[in-house]
Amino acid sequence: MLREIREFFWERGVLEVETPLLSRTIGTDPQLAFFSTEFEFHPARQTLYLQTSPEFAMKRLLAASSGSIYQICKAFRNGEAGRFHNPEFTLLEWYRVGFRLPDLMDDCEVLIETLFAGHRPLLAAQRLSYCSLFAEYTGLNAAEFSYADYCAYASAEGLSEAATLCGEDHAIWLDFLFSHQVQPHLGSNRLCMVYGYPACQSSLARLNELNPMITDRVELFIDGVELGNGFFELADAEEQNRRFDREIAVRKQQHLAPVNKDERLIAALAAGLPDCSGVAIGIDRLLMVLFGKLSIDDVLSFPITRA
Repeated sequence: MLREIREFFWERGVLEVETPLLSRTIGTDPQLAFFSTEFEFHPARQTLYLQTSPEFAMKRLLAASSGSIYQICKAFRNGEAGRFHNPEFTLLEWYRVGFRLPDLMDDCEVLIETLFAGHRPLLAAQRLSYCSLFAEYTGLNAAEFSYADYCAYASAEGLSEAATLCGEDHAIWLDFLFSHQVQPHLGSNRLCMVYGYPACQSSLARLNELNPMITDRVELFIDGVELGNGFFELADAEEQNRRFDREIAVRKQQHLAPVNKDERLIAALAAGLPDCSGVAIGIDRLLMVLFGKLSIDDVLSFPITRA
């Protein structure tokens, strides 16, 4: 699979790069937990972080005129282990300069077809709007939050824990209801690309120029399993700075581990990020789906329980 991925990007003139797994900063997303370690360098000691994604460093390369790039690397997320999660996992991430979201979805479709060919035939890929899917399976408006409507729906569906878990946070409600009520129906023996996520859910994607209530974000699903997440990348340094500040405030409110925003990324955006779209795909989950395995442990030589 790694050979086929590299051939795919070689044929398209996309450069393979490497970026640090250890960094002085980490993402601000309140839904991601991270690993940290101490760098012993006399006379100072410094906290470094294992990256949850190579995204920030790759965007710094893009701003430095790298052109289109990709990377296959390890990524790390704390507090995640189970059927679909391992705290250390393999990630494919790529960025195509000059691509908007539909172009990126074309890329994803061809790559998935290439990797599945000869192993598992798939039906034709689908491209579906998040808001239309959410309305179809829940009857709720995903773009406009009504606490009363969301609570009533959850209660009627026997999801009694939803109100306690989600509070009045629109984004958390969407994640909860989408994962329980919508995602299991997506991509039955086919690639399903869901686009147009509500604006409250996309910290690194641009707002859609025709409808600012949604963002230019896409997620990939096969057999109800989420495989990847992509954006038409936000290039506005001031807006990115504001989003980081909002997420840091949420982390503080939720008593999560404190983080500092990546000032180098903000500086790179200010210097000029070219119009580009990027996506990250979990290679381990992709193998799991490709070979019809029930657990990510089935495609790892050494899952965390045996590491």
